[in-house]
Amino acid sequence: MNTVLSRANSLFAFSLSVMAALTFGCFITTAFKDRSVPVRLHVSRIMLKNVEDFTGPRERSDLGFINFDVTADSLICLHLENIFDWNVKQLFLYLSAEYSTKNNALNQVVLWDKIVLRGDNPKLLLKNMKTKYFFFDDGNGLKGNRNVTLTLSWNVVPNAGILPLVTGSGHVSVPFPDTYEIMKSY
Repeated sequence: MNTVLSRANSLFAFSLSVMAALTFGCFITTAFKDRSVPVRLHVSRIMLKNVEDFTGPRERSDLGFINFDVTADSLICLHLENIFDWNVKQLFLYLSAEYSTKNNALNQVVLWDKIVLRGDNPKLLLKNMKTKYFFFDDGNGLKGNRNVTLTLSWNVVPNAGILPLVTGSGHVSVPFPDTYEIMKSY
């Protein structure tokens, strides 16, 4: 009647039920936590070039270069330790730019990213950082654009539960120049 296999199956099913309940408890204790941190972005340099786009027709497109700083409320660095708790495995931070052009109502471009693991230093000091990825527009929409909004956001990667997307409480809108930088040809 009660063979070794049926007893092992009962023990395994009970163990899985307990582990599922513990995982749900881990999720529910941190599901409603506010993970936002006040962020202040500062742009120190903006440069715009008109370069040939080799991905499609031989047209010229805008290429933007930005140097930026990230601080948090009169502190020198962004404190991320309030975001980390026992259910957070890592953070995926990224800086994005949003703007509109006559061709597209909404353009979103990721300019920089960083992964912060649990156990890493949660204080992030970013001074005079350059963008990690190219800031290309698919035309000439950056030239003279007065409303390019930079926002620092992050994904919280939990041990158990949903993957929340958090946007920092600060953003900055920067105007792009009306003229292109002259490219040097040698």
